Amino acid sequence: MIKGLIGKKLGMTQIFSDEGVSVPVTVIEVEPSVVIQKKNMETDGYDALQLGYGRIKQRNVTKPLQGHFKKADKGLFRVLREFKMDPAGCELGQELNNEMFSPGDYVDVVGTTKGKGFAGVMKRHGFGGGRATHGSMFHRAPGSIGASADPSRVFKGTKLPGHMGCERKTAQNLLVWAVRPDINVILVRGAVPGSKNGFVLIKQAIKKGQ
Repeated sequence: MIKGLIGKKLGMTQIFSDEGVSVPVTVIEVEPSVVIQKKNMETDGYDALQLGYGRIKQRNVTKPLQGHFKKADKGLFRVLREFKMDPAGCELGQELNNEMFSPGDYVDVVGTTKGKGFAGVMKRHGFGGGRATHGSMFHRAPGSIGASADPSRVFKGTKLPGHMGCERKTAQNLLVWAVRPDINVILVRGAVPGSKNGFVLIKQAIKKGQ
């Protein structure tokens, strides 16, 4: 069974190991995620669990979603996410908490990166830019981007200015440093994508052995 939970990034801090070494950690609030729907090969073509996270008022939920949540009869939720795992052994309305993970486990954390707005090639792609001298006329521009009459177009994937950030990113192989069931918190060593109070998905690491 693949482990997975929904959480909320609270921010970063530092803690000290037994050897006195400062360890940067990200604090993720992990309230119990509720099983809203079970999907299987017979009816849906794949095995998965749909989890709900974050209580929300009824007036902020559409009626179709209210009917969907009513099957689990555990309230209404702000976030719905699926995790590919074997639904056997789980029941509708069951709560999954952070005790699913233990210190020493490795996880992949998925989040939405901070939005940077419209950015130039130097900020967005790390271009070096031109000379900063007087009269250069070429400082932070992208430079030549294509051929002449043939093919007379700009190739797809060319690095150009544009919208930066607000992308789904995964931080892989992060070490679970501590689990605090009493306050519904997981401490993960290192940084995770997203801003404070942003929702993240915590999954069992794919590349790192457990």
